[in-house]
Amino acid sequence: MRGPNHSSAGVWRVVARAADAEAAALAVAAFEPISAAVSAFEAEPGGAWQVEGFAAAAPKRSLVEASLALLWSGRADRPPALSIERLPERDWLAENQASFSPQRAGRYFIHPSHYRGDVPAGSIPLVIDAATAFGSGEHATTRGCLLALDALARRGRRRAVLDIGTGSGILAVAAAKTWRRRVLARDIDAEAVRVAARNAAANGVGLLIDLRRADGYRGLGAGRRFDLVFANILARPLALMAPALARALAPGGVAVLSGLLARQEPAVLAAHRARRLTLRRRIRLAGWHSLVLARDQARLPPLPEDP
Repeated sequence: MRGPNHSSAGVWRVVARAADAEAAALAVAAFEPISAAVSAFEAEPGGAWQVEGFAAAAPKRSLVEASLALLWSGRADRPPALSIERLPERDWLAENQASFSPQRAGRYFIHPSHYRGDVPAGSIPLVIDAATAFGSGEHATTRGCLLALDALARRGRRRAVLDIGTGSGILAVAAAKTWRRRVLARDIDAEAVRVAARNAAANGVGLLIDLRRADGYRGLGAGRRFDLVFANILARPLALMAPALARALAPGGVAVLSGLLARQEPAVLAAHRARRLTLRRRIRLAGWHSLVLARDQARLPPLPEDP
């Protein structure tokens, strides 16, 4: 999810009903250029998704439809129909944030900044506000990454951590709070970088996170290696960036990949196996898969397989 940092009086809403999670991801990509905030949620268990975009000015239907048509190229189904309406003046961002309830993912307790309740004993609190950038802890892809981090943290310390496509910064913040070590975080979106910096500061780890705008693995420095890499993006860029990940991963290093659906896993795995990365764990949540890959299988004990 991406979002604005201001109230949205006189907001316009664009709505599409997508057939499944993959179609919803495509609709989100179509909405993002014309929206200040985009959200997607499952409207029917195991079925259709609703995608909503919010904009301060009336979106041009022809531009959104053209973007959908391009993204749907090669698919058997048609792009979803659009509904565009102007909403009454209300602080939609504040209402969205107020509706965000605390979440648990392993040892991590994710809650918004306005939360005043108790933090469970033994947990690591993560202060993340919803509707600001992708990664509030609600989506299965983010939860899968946090569960993978929780399991890896119980098996030892990771000295060099990289978070590609950091979004809200939740994974970088979680790693920094877990090990109190410096974490590199990168995102191509300037708004995500701004939001992630704010979240890092809110969690007291602003000085531990090296946060910059960058396209994937570019600009990390020649020969720089990491023993833990997060990449919670989408299936196609994950597969395309497999060679760059392999170069960035140190011997014995681990990568946590997410943002892919079950049927997209074979292509993503094939791209990484071609670079001699081995699957060590698969986390399945609501039709989304998170994969834990290792460069050197002998250096990492087997992790449990999720049902």
